[in-house]
Amino acid sequence: MTDTKPAVLFVCVHNAGRSQMAAGWLRHLAGDRVDVFSAGSEPADRLNPIAVRAMAEQGIDIAGAEPAVLTTDAVRQADVVVTMGCGDACPVFPGKRYEDWALTDPAGLPLEQVRPVRDEIRGRVEALLASLD
Repeated sequence: MTDTKPAVLFVCVHNAGRSQMAAGWLRHLAGDRVDVFSAGSEPADRLNPIAVRAMAEQGIDIAGAEPAVLTTDAVRQADVVVTMGCGDACPVFPGKRYEDWALTDPAGLPLEQVRPVRDEIRGRVEALLASLD
């Protein structure tokens, strides 16, 4: 990576599951090499407890995270914006790298069905991190 750390913003609708798991994975895998943020176009009032449990199984604690509202400034500050089903709610700025990850929304799913989503997110985050190196 360059002298300046890249900033990655993960965005989904409620910022309670997919984007929080992705942020947790990137923080875990990249350490302090990447600035990591997440937000939602319509943030929930709390994280999905099943997503929190699924990540805890991997030794990653996201329980202290809180859903945040997506702002234009957050997108402006990011080098990479990864959307996960937020549609047209995410502002687009020239010069930014955008990726749209089609992932199952873990909302309302049991842990057995959230684990594969968690694992798919890990694979995508690993590929993203490799592309930043």
